[in-house]
Amino acid sequence: MSVTIKDIAKLANVSHTTVSRALNDSPLIKAETKRKIVDLAEQLNYIPDYNARSLVMQKSYTVGVFFTSITTGTSSSFFADVIRGVNSVISENYNLFVRGIDNYKDFHSINKKRFDGIILMSQSEVDNAFVYHVMQSGIPFVVLNRQVEDPSIINIVPNDKVGAYEAVSYLIKEGHERIAMIEGIEGFRSTQVRKDGYLGALIEHRIPIRHEYLLQGSYDMESGYQALERLIELESRPTAVFCSNDDMAIGAMRAAFDHGINIPNELSIVGFDDIGFAHYMTPALTTVKRPIEQISIEGAKKILQLINEPNQPGELIFVDTELKIRDSVKKM
Repeated sequence: MSVTIKDIAKLANVSHTTVSRALNDSPLIKAETKRKIVDLAEQLNYIPDYNARSLVMQKSYTVGVFFTSITTGTSSSFFADVIRGVNSVISENYNLFVRGIDNYKDFHSINKKRFDGIILMSQSEVDNAFVYHVMQSGIPFVVLNRQVEDPSIINIVPNDKVGAYEAVSYLIKEGHERIAMIEGIEGFRSTQVRKDGYLGALIEHRIPIRHEYLLQGSYDMESGYQALERLIELESRPTAVFCSNDDMAIGAMRAAFDHGINIPNELSIVGFDDIGFAHYMTPALTTVKRPIEQISIEGAKKILQLINEPNQPGELIFVDTELKIRDSVKKM
């Protein structure tokens, strides 16, 4: 016969409510009492009945992690960083439910009975309908990656504009003036703010903006490869290329190699994200470290706080990027 909360309560000489709170890590229980109860539960091999707990507590013990899309515009490294960050915080008492918003025709199945909290890794304003639905549903909610206008939402974002500005300013400092950009997916917030940073650096240093140097990509290696092929066909080739993410930078580096162009001696390349492969490229890729895992960790902490204390005020939190200078840029 399996051990129950009442059995633990009898042995610990406390109420079953105290045991329940202690096992749920409630701050209302003294640390010494909590430790005693947890030790007893382990000794007795207590296994919680999550179905019963869900009925009693009116909780699903599920946290949803939603992306704009898992199949379009979300690189494998970006996806892995998000899940690794969230998973490192969310305790084993919760299940993680991971899905792309574009998988849904409507959002009726997303409600308080199914989710105790939702983390949205937002990449586009297309998400706004989802944001509105979750807010109307009253589900504790945190938005990461994209700045949203509603001040009632807890919103954690990387400072992409500053990161892009610093990357392009570094290229200018190294003597480059013919600087191209391979952009991300049109309509994504990250695409626009990184372009703003690129343009801001050129304008501040009084370098003319050449529209033939602005090429649309789609955040994958293939689009970086194709864009670089178009750039090297120009009569006045750029001496440097700023790519909106590392996947496109890697694709561009491969295209340069296939066309016999030496990096960095004939062409400098800078990426954005600092994925795991960036350090191991030949040459190692200069890039902007975008702390997606750290943002996801902070988002997971916030959602747990909101689940326990739903009436917290909205907050906009910026997380700094960092320029990682490696070997893919030549000083002119």
